[in-house]
Amino acid sequence: MKVIGLTGGIGSGKSTVAQFLAELGVVIVDLDKVGHEVLRSEGAVRERIVSEFGENILTDGGDIDRARLGRLVFNSPEALSRLNRIVHPVIDSMVNSKIKEYRREGVAVVVLEAAAMLEADRASQVDELWVTVAPEATVLKRLAERVGYSEEESKARIHSQISSEERLKQADVVIDTDCTLDELETRVVVEWQKLMTRL
Repeated sequence: MKVIGLTGGIGSGKSTVAQFLAELGVVIVDLDKVGHEVLRSEGAVRERIVSEFGENILTDGGDIDRARLGRLVFNSPEALSRLNRIVHPVIDSMVNSKIKEYRREGVAVVVLEAAAMLEADRASQVDELWVTVAPEATVLKRLAERVGYSEEESKARIHSQISSEERLKQADVVIDTDCTLDELETRVVVEWQKLMTRL
């Protein structure tokens, strides 16, 4: 089984690329969603996060408010590092279980989609690294339109991640998403066909 790591900065189009791959029948494991599952879970992880960042990150219902937590960690590399040390081992364990399960089922290709794949030192979990890129101006426009982030919020999140240049140094495949959706779909199909040839 081939494990592809799909990564890219916030707003770089990796989720759209993952969607096109899913339409081609690829199994996608979205590590952001796994992370959300971890934050929603009761038990030791939740307790450690609340202990580390305070009860003001909780909603009235007692759940972790991801927006509040995000504001804390994306403005502080040190706080982000503290959060990652708590959640990443749990995420890794869940992902490894999923990969083993897919391997048992005979799945040919699994794509791990993760924004912070390189920051979390997860490159060793994958056989190939696919990186999505787009100019910062395009990313800022996407984040304003889709998420409603201010330029300041967007830049804080962009700069909390490693640079595109750093990602490109480690990339096996680069997908430029600064194009129309139809053009992007074609680019994804071409890369998928190349992968099938390599397999």
